[in-house]
Amino acid sequence: MGVALLQRAGAHDGLDQRCMLIGMRILVVGAGATGGWFGAKTALAGRDVTFLVRPGRAAVLRERGLRLTGSDDETLVPQVVTADAPGGHYDAVLVAVKALALAPAIDDLAPAVGPETAVVPFLNGMAHVDTLRARFGDRVLGGVVKISSTIGPDGEIVRFGPLASLAVGELDGSVTPRVKELVATFDGAGFDVAQPPSILAAMWHKWVLIATMGALNCLARGTVGEIVAQPGGALLGPALLAEAAAVSAAAGFPVPPEELAATTQTITRPGSPFAASMYRDVTGGLPTEVEQILGDLVARAAALGVEVPLLDLATLQLRVQQQRVLGA
Repeated sequence: MGVALLQRAGAHDGLDQRCMLIGMRILVVGAGATGGWFGAKTALAGRDVTFLVRPGRAAVLRERGLRLTGSDDETLVPQVVTADAPGGHYDAVLVAVKALALAPAIDDLAPAVGPETAVVPFLNGMAHVDTLRARFGDRVLGGVVKISSTIGPDGEIVRFGPLASLAVGELDGSVTPRVKELVATFDGAGFDVAQPPSILAAMWHKWVLIATMGALNCLARGTVGEIVAQPGGALLGPALLAEAAAVSAAAGFPVPPEELAATTQTITRPGSPFAASMYRDVTGGLPTEVEQILGDLVARAAALGVEVPLLDLATLQLRVQQQRVLGA
């Protein structure tokens, strides 16, 4: 595995001293609201992090740096590469792109993946796991990140609130040296890091969360506060959550009661300005991850014999929206 070097000025017997931070040589695919934030915080903590981006984005990052604002106030001058010269093999490749960009991203990152490279995706849903394993086999791990962030008008990453966590693990639940080293590399970088007993369960539970929130905002076309202020509005979120949680339980990953309670509180809080990123995409006239977040979930529900009429309705609505956007 790699070693990230942090040089420190000083001398001893006429020789420069260097402080070495044990860690991995990491490539972050994408410098958006998620990958950009976690990659920047890891790099600012002294780890060896490089971003694989498009040429236009690379030019902007080299000129302006990568700015973190909102709950943060930091700027990183990042190491960046493009697909034509990724810089050899890395110890870990973090895939943090939108689902619609996964196929081209796989082709771009493939030259950076060696025999011992860990490929760690931070995408929504579960479909991406099979796609990545078809190309990279057992090098693929499971990953979950939680953060509320977006890209600002000048390319900065704006984080809303304190939430920022990362979890990683082997898909079969085993504890391996590469996962331990990943956790050690991220530790102390300014966000919570965990290796849960089952990364698949963690991925399913996040899927329940984002499917519920995305369906809620998109069906009712408003923020949580706007929805719960209407007669009967406070009932929609819990009904969607019950459907999504039933699918997860039928798949073998029941959501713990405390997580259900926390999500219920989030989706019924009066006056809350919260809106899922999927809703921000809809209102911005952008493509959404409807198939990965909702379409795949309702398909699995049907296969498992779980009825999800509200999630079905949200999926239909978003597919119509998607057709408009992509057909424009």
